[in-house]
Amino acid sequence: MMTRKIQVIAGSVRPTRICLDVAGWVMDQAPAGLELEPVDLADWPLPLDAEPGIPQRDGYTQALTQAWSRKIAEADGYVFVTPQYNWGYPAALKNALDHLYGEWTGKPAAIVSYGFHGGDKCAAQLRQVLQGLRMRPAATMPALSLPDELKAVGARFGDPALLFADVAPAVRRAFDELRMLLAEPAT
Repeated sequence: MMTRKIQVIAGSVRPTRICLDVAGWVMDQAPAGLELEPVDLADWPLPLDAEPGIPQRDGYTQALTQAWSRKIAEADGYVFVTPQYNWGYPAALKNALDHLYGEWTGKPAAIVSYGFHGGDKCAAQLRQVLQGLRMRPAATMPALSLPDELKAVGARFGDPALLFADVAPAVRRAFDELRMLLAEPAT
């Protein structure tokens, strides 16, 4: 069986984020046979509206957009790990998606959200955008609920394996669906 490359995109760039920890735990849930690559949006400071054209129809003129295009084109599929901010997903993730078009088109994706209310609302919004990019999102969208104790100033994020043990089967199911989508031809 051919190994498929999956980029696990950490959707938050806030300095106090826990997104990288959550993304690391999500990657630990992946089945064998997938080559996982973490992609930290903090490493890709894409400016707003830097390209003069429309990604769906025009080429890219900016060096950073061109590099982002090459990075995203390397993957066969994606897992978006995103916090829920005010019922939506972070602007940095929307901006990263909107910078490109053809690189995303036809590729499968899974969404794992987290927040104090789990993240169902941001996952639903992100799913709509992925569909608009002609991607193929997995049906299962695990929502990881954060404990209220993390709201306290100075609170430390605990062990994700303990915090999210009850949701691990759903994350593995999302990976299984992603693998099935990888096996299907894009239409």
